[in-house]
Amino acid sequence: MSAPDETATNHTQDSEDHARRWRLVLGSAAEADLGAPGSAEDMAMDRALAALYNTDDSTKSRGGDLGASAPRVARWLGDIRTYFPTSVVEVMQRDAVQRLDLTQLLLEPELLESVEPDVHLVGTLLSLNRVMPETTKATARLVVEKVVREVEQRIAAKTVAAVSGALNRAARIARPRLRDIDWDRTIRKNLAHYLPEHRTIVPERLVGYGRKSHAVQRDVVLAIDQSGSMASSVVYASIFGAVLASMRSLRTSLVVFDTEIVDLTDKLDDPVEVLFGTQLGGGTDINRAIAYSHSLITRPDDSLFVLISDLYEGGIRADMLRRINSMKDSGVQVVVLLALSDDGAPSFDHDNAAALAALGIPAFACTPDKFPNLLAVALDRGDIRSWVGTNITG
Repeated sequence: MSAPDETATNHTQDSEDHARRWRLVLGSAAEADLGAPGSAEDMAMDRALAALYNTDDSTKSRGGDLGASAPRVARWLGDIRTYFPTSVVEVMQRDAVQRLDLTQLLLEPELLESVEPDVHLVGTLLSLNRVMPETTKATARLVVEKVVREVEQRIAAKTVAAVSGALNRAARIARPRLRDIDWDRTIRKNLAHYLPEHRTIVPERLVGYGRKSHAVQRDVVLAIDQSGSMASSVVYASIFGAVLASMRSLRTSLVVFDTEIVDLTDKLDDPVEVLFGTQLGGGTDINRAIAYSHSLITRPDDSLFVLISDLYEGGIRADMLRRINSMKDSGVQVVVLLALSDDGAPSFDHDNAAALAALGIPAFACTPDKFPNLLAVALDRGDIRSWVGTNITG
């Protein structure tokens, strides 16, 4: 048991640390009550936070003071990487772009080299792709490639394992030929039929696999809405598309759309190429995208269609609903994602989402970490609605 003076000392230290944290959060407005930053490091952290979040007394609104100087922004980026963890740096960078309109500064290679790459930064860079000077594109590509490789490394193994398991389950047949029998699973499935007097198992049910000659077992078509609000989803979906395309048991197609449609299937061997083939921003014609995607499907019963869109339709709504319902009725497994990201609850067209649900097609947001399991359920032609009820909150 601690001595009374030790307990009092610990309590004082906790109180001081609590006050220090609140002082850094609230800024100079709290200095009268909580005091000035004590150490040199706290003062540097306070300056970095104030440059982004200081309060404008004339309007009582949050406003930053980074200015439009690339060297000054570069120094600030270096400071926050020194004093804050990566997760906080990414949030502050994102806030700086949104609050202080630093988008144009990201077109300068020297500044771009200073940022901490993340999915949101990639989305911002892709939205600037059309106006990006040649001097910046090489640096931007390196930033995008770093993020893509990190995400790909994180999701690839889980995705391949989940999808392979689903395809193996789908390939099993109840009456296999002798050479197609899976003896290990057959024995385990029939253990209840062991005859001790004969020291053998009666295999009342054989378990096997389909013929291996069918290299392509499933067709997957990903259709990605590339309107500006879908930036993170475009990044993740493109990387997942590349992982799926690497699997010989799948034939994967990827299309991106706004009011126009771009088929990027031939670039799926390199997700960075896919991303630089997108054009974030613009209107949306989901109906047209569904029509094109449907034209790619030749084996409905063996096909999965994944639409990733916020469902704000700029085309003909009635035709959109009719087309996607026709696709479902033809035997295609249809999944509609309002977002594929970690950005929290997305903005979406609630009326269109409700109309899809009435057709038996639930529309929901999914995080990247859950997407491999969703793919497995969909490829196994499982109950998507039940999976959503168990795995998706909100």
